[in-house]
Amino acid sequence: MIITVTLNAAIDKTLIVPNFQPGRRHRTVEQGTLPGGKGVNVARTLKRLGIPVIATGFQGGPTGTRIVEALTAEQVLSDFVRIREESRTNTALLDPTNGIQTEINERGPQVSEQEVELFREKLLYLASGAAMVIFAGSLPRAVDATLYGDLIRDLRQTGVTVAVDADGEVLQHAARSGPTIVSPNRREAEELVGYEFSGDADVELIDALGALRGLGPQEALITLPDGCAAALREGNGIGITRARIPHREALAPIGSGDAFLAGFLAARYQGRSDADALRYAVACGADSTQRLGAGVVDPDEVARLSDMVELMQLEPDVAAA
Repeated sequence: MIITVTLNAAIDKTLIVPNFQPGRRHRTVEQGTLPGGKGVNVARTLKRLGIPVIATGFQGGPTGTRIVEALTAEQVLSDFVRIREESRTNTALLDPTNGIQTEINERGPQVSEQEVELFREKLLYLASGAAMVIFAGSLPRAVDATLYGDLIRDLRQTGVTVAVDADGEVLQHAARSGPTIVSPNRREAEELVGYEFSGDADVELIDALGALRGLGPQEALITLPDGCAAALREGNGIGITRARIPHREALAPIGSGDAFLAGFLAARYQGRSDADALRYAVACGADSTQRLGAGVVDPDEVARLSDMVELMQLEPDVAAA
């Protein structure tokens, strides 16, 4: 079983609006509404890939009830902590004529210390029967940025694999707590290591992955527009791999990183090789960009795309930390 943690779950509304111009009245040509938040998106992908998963986190008010009911309709198991304040609603507007995406994310609810403690107890209970726990997305208001890191330290005694996909100070604290793997996108990785990448040069990616691992995680993935760069354990060392897939015009790029991480961990959960896991992850991310709704993938198309992913071994690190 895999547990996904979404502490700022939401109802995500996606609107397709051709030729969008601020200040004008528009009509959508297509729209969709799904329960969201990065961890929920990961859970959706895992479910579609046939992996047993439970989504947990916070939910509150009528919006929180909608989140749980919608997950149930998707046959995604969930076990959320009910909170006093209302869960958020996010809106994404996509103009298909130019590919520009505009996102408006609500701040979300304020969560009390008592509610956080209730969640901590629930997570430790769920993790006792899990193989993996994934922390993904932002934290609610009034929650300390160290929470992911604190929870990761709590989970060490259980022996579960722990993955993190967050950004900013939250990711920094989580990385320093020693998770199994972190999976930022390029912008998030730049923020975490403290400098911008000038391009996709191999040496730069090697340095960035080394800097990420130097913060504390055992392994690191950086998602890129055409695939990823990965630092994964190989025996007593670390192998650095670049994965690429031929360019595809993205129709709906929201949540592609969530699908990527779900694909990687799904393959690992099934005991597949790291090479297969990287191909599968990149294929999941690529397929999700062609579908309305974050985390939505077609397993048959993912399998087809996996064969198109090219792997290149870069200079390995000298030893695992």
